[in-house]
Amino acid sequence: MRGLLISEKETKELEYILKRELEELLLDLTDDRIDRVVKQLMVEKYEIVLNLYKRVALPCDQKEYVIQLNHVVKKNNQM
Repeated sequence: MRGLLISEKETKELEYILKRELEELLLDLTDDRIDRVVKQLMVEKYEIVLNLYKRVALPCDQKEYVIQLNHVVKKNNQM
């Protein structure tokens, strides 16, 4: 385990960067041109980034991305 000491401003910047990455992954996961295997890897990456995001974001903000992930995974499994 490692520790990280960052300021409030750095926390907000980290939150913003992680949020953008989550949004980009969600957008790519909805793209029908991307192969199923690639999408599975993207879901794994999404889960890793989401776990990082959970460390800096408020619980109410986290919930939105968990729900969206569940929705996308459910939709991809139906295909």
